[in-house]
Amino acid sequence: MNNKFLGLTPPMGWNSWNTFTWEINDKLIREAADAMASELKDAGYEYIVIDDCWSEKQRDSNGRLVPDRWKFPEGIKPVADYVHSKGLKFGMYSCAGTHTCGGHPGSFEHEFDDAETFAEWGVDYLKYDYCYKPDHIPGEILYKRMSTALRNCGRDIMFSACNWGNDDVYKWIRESGAHLFRSTGDIQDNWESIKRLALSQIGNECYGGNFCHNDIDMLVVGMHGGSNNEWINSTEQGVNVIADSGETMPKLGGCTDEEYRTHFSLWAIMNSPLMIGCDIRRMTPATKEILTNKDVIAINQDIECRGPYCIKQWNNPDNVFSLVKPLSNGDYAIGMFNFGDRVGEMSLQFWDIGLTTASGRGLSVYDCWKHEELGTFTERFCTTVEPHGCVVLRAKVVKV
Repeated sequence: MNNKFLGLTPPMGWNSWNTFTWEINDKLIREAADAMASELKDAGYEYIVIDDCWSEKQRDSNGRLVPDRWKFPEGIKPVADYVHSKGLKFGMYSCAGTHTCGGHPGSFEHEFDDAETFAEWGVDYLKYDYCYKPDHIPGEILYKRMSTALRNCGRDIMFSACNWGNDDVYKWIRESGAHLFRSTGDIQDNWESIKRLALSQIGNECYGGNFCHNDIDMLVVGMHGGSNNEWINSTEQGVNVIADSGETMPKLGGCTDEEYRTHFSLWAIMNSPLMIGCDIRRMTPATKEILTNKDVIAINQDIECRGPYCIKQWNNPDNVFSLVKPLSNGDYAIGMFNFGDRVGEMSLQFWDIGLTTASGRGLSVYDCWKHEELGTFTERFCTTVEPHGCVVLRAKVVKV
């Protein structure tokens, strides 16, 4: 690998799966690249990633992957070249098993061939899923295989390991060479799913970090229950499974903009990759405002990538809590979250973050969503937080 800084901070980009599932094609990917270049690139987003179902169902006579001739009639490389022409990076998808979750050829026992193919096409990012894996081979070995292939393919390719948090992934994933790893099952476009995934990460903050980031799954910000797939929209339960793989589609229902704001804030302060899942060609002003909040993104992209620690609210520890993340310049990022259904009165005691009254220091506090200075505080900071809402602060230590 030539880029020694690949994966230094969490990647930011867009993935086709949440909104478009298998209904992808050359035109869509180019339009997504156009939208990212004009609307999102300045905020730091750079990856355009094609998810599952991009290939034919069979390899060619040489054992190589073949792009779907109807979806990508000119092949993949012209699409990658177009993405690169916009100053962006291009990503693709494969699987550690014999087949992808959608039933297309997986990379099992084809790791080096596929890595070379991806390099020839100009791929910069590979999402590597976990469907149809052989039972007798541990996931740790399967991910090491592809990591080795990618590191010897002649191109810098960010490696996104997606085994849904199985097989004690925290214990071995950094050593495997992956730049990010999924620690959860699939996200769904509803508040309960966001809440469940976020709470599952409390206590796991120490496992992510520079060059190997804890991926809580893609963002559903701005989906509002939308999907390009009529089968999903018409399914009564809202959750579907492809074949026998266990891969689920995003459950519909949607969230309020307040809930999406909380979702984005949680992923940012927890150092998760910020991979957008909505249709970025048709973002509402509110969606774009959330996704391009540079104050919140700066927290996610802080160079040290230190995980946050959790401070529970004594009067409601299950639903109201703060996440505090030390930043590289000495500031604190503070997220105050209310998962309850009523307005929450929240208080952060500075003692809990290592700042005592005897030190003669306080905190100068800036609100990252209101974009305004709130003043200097000593001993504690108190506020009210709306149901399913959050307050995100950047706090600087000052003499008082």
